[in-house]
Amino acid sequence: MKTRYLFTGAILIFCLSATLLTQQIDPGQLNSLNYRFIGPQGNRFCAVVGVPGDPHVIYAGSASGGIFKSIDGGIHWAPIFDDQPVSSVSALAVAPSDSNVVWAGTGETFIRNDISVGIGVFKSTDSGKSWAHMGLPDSGRIPRIVIDPRNPDVVFVAAMGHCHGPQKDKGIYRTRDGGQTWEHVLYIDEFTGCSDLIMDPNNPRILLAGMWPFQMTHWSRNSGLNNNGGLFLSKDGGSTWRKLMVGLPRPPTGKIAVAMSAADSNRMYALIESLEGTLWRSDNGGESWRLMNVSHELMDRPSYYTRLAVAHDNANEVYTVCNGVNLSLDGGENFNRIPMKGGDNHDMWIDPKNSNSMLVANDQFISISINRGKTWNGVRLPNAQMYHVAVDNQIPYFVYGNKQDGPSYRGPSNSKMRFIPSTMWHNVGGGEAGFTIPDPVNNNIVWSGEYQGILTRYDLNTGHSRGVAVWREDNIGHPPKNLKYRFQWTMPIHISPHDNEKVYVGSQYLHMTTNGGQSWQVISPDLSTSAPDMLERNWGLLVA
Repeated sequence: MKTRYLFTGAILIFCLSATLLTQQIDPGQLNSLNYRFIGPQGNRFCAVVGVPGDPHVIYAGSASGGIFKSIDGGIHWAPIFDDQPVSSVSALAVAPSDSNVVWAGTGETFIRNDISVGIGVFKSTDSGKSWAHMGLPDSGRIPRIVIDPRNPDVVFVAAMGHCHGPQKDKGIYRTRDGGQTWEHVLYIDEFTGCSDLIMDPNNPRILLAGMWPFQMTHWSRNSGLNNNGGLFLSKDGGSTWRKLMVGLPRPPTGKIAVAMSAADSNRMYALIESLEGTLWRSDNGGESWRLMNVSHELMDRPSYYTRLAVAHDNANEVYTVCNGVNLSLDGGENFNRIPMKGGDNHDMWIDPKNSNSMLVANDQFISISINRGKTWNGVRLPNAQMYHVAVDNQIPYFVYGNKQDGPSYRGPSNSKMRFIPSTMWHNVGGGEAGFTIPDPVNNNIVWSGEYQGILTRYDLNTGHSRGVAVWREDNIGHPPKNLKYRFQWTMPIHISPHDNEKVYVGSQYLHMTTNGGQSWQVISPDLSTSAPDMLERNWGLLVA
């Protein structure tokens, strides 16, 4: 099986290149090398959808692993998108009137420090066996695709754009000929993209959209950067739109999720990043709204989560999808967290024909329930996002890396079996973000990083990991000006090739230790710009 989506398989080529150093290699000599899955097991799904009325068929979109499909309710899976030139899939939709028609939107829409940009939308007319690129190459990140239940050729695509600056390829697109041509039916401005879109299950002429003014750089995220975001409603199939105002939070607003139920088309929900609350509800088709809940737990990290779902047979049964999945049975007034495996949830699908059947995509699993969320089965697939890859000097060599929303890992490049069991991979300190680096002389010593400047030194002889951070200070929620050292999410670690006792890490300064992390010295001036306006702001908050 091809596993292009796991770049750990590329380690064969990496090691060959490192061994030959500066020698020139004829590319043809590499043709006999094949990618192989060596581990660890994966995580981070952004999109999930099933076929209405058929609990056996599931499609799952991975942040950097393409699309997987199951035809037996999640027991067995197969990658079905590996031959496409993009691996990040954040939106999936199956045509209600023809389950052979499946659409996929690319680009990560759940914003974090390290995310991929897409190249538009893809369509399959044979249940995922083959795919065709259907355009919108500059849409950047696609959070939602909705299909007219009467006509599979009528499709709406929500586009966030690349989000790194002004761009006109944002908003909502419509096709009425199956993707041959597109109309840009809602455009607000060059900074405002569409974060979510729904269609009335009982009347496809009615659509509700959440528009998100947003920009990110390598050092910041600015959510709600102007007053043009909010909720927009169309009652003529997307041809015209108007901004909804009555009862909604004052601008600026940030990311928005929307949902509604076939049980009551007058009932609409909106999860809104604002300074006034979190969940709003309309009981008259969007004409007026009222605040239902102010709990931070409903959208505790808005850029990275923010999804809503409503049971199709009960308009009072509301789910918010974020760090945990929260359930309300009284229309959004009170919520309780659902006990389920996994966390950092990104998408939820409830079968329109059977609300007992539910799917959740998160950073650990595809979570499946067939009893309305009472119990869940969490499925891991080979799609791990590895921040970086390193190898040691042993023969056969071992592979090291940090897995997104998981630990650091060490695993063998080979085994005496036909495959490498997952049990042969183990943690070596550190955490999810950054680098794991084996000592080039003493392969028993492993240095591993994590966000907040966390650094560990792991000894394979003892199995112990010792904290050796330069500066032990919790920096979450603090503006940069209050921090002594400012460490990046993926803090760099480097061991000198001339002296393995010299280990370097970087904040705004370069730090060095020569005694295994017992002490550190600053060996550079401030290497940052130290721009006052950047140091003053807390980039984790909604910024006007």
